[in-house]
Amino acid sequence: PSPAEDYIEKKLDLHRHLVRNEPATFFFKASGQAVSSAGICDGDLLVVDRSITAVSGRIVIAALEGELVVKRLLKRGERFFLTSENSEAPECDITGHEDVCIWGVVTHAVHTL
Repeated sequence: PSPAEDYIEKKLDLHRHLVRNEPATFFFKASGQAVSSAGICDGDLLVVDRSITAVSGRIVIAALEGELVVKRLLKRGERFFLTSENSEAPECDITGHEDVCIWGVVTHAVHTL
């Protein structure tokens, strides 16, 4: 018998490791480089949990002007902003905007090396 047999695990289930709340979780494919400095690259598969409260500093999926975007949510004083990690892109003040909807919080990014 091999000594490695003591370390053999059951089948690796990424779903079990990446999804905390299955009914509230969806997958989203990232497009662009807006949050690349946060570790999210073009083409990454994002795990998004709708049951997590979106708080300042979290990366979120938001519906903004009819388009789904990946941005960082920031709170400054009483105002909320969606920002890119890209310094060239302007931040968007979403305070009081009824046409903005936070779809969920990004919990993991899976990318190919």
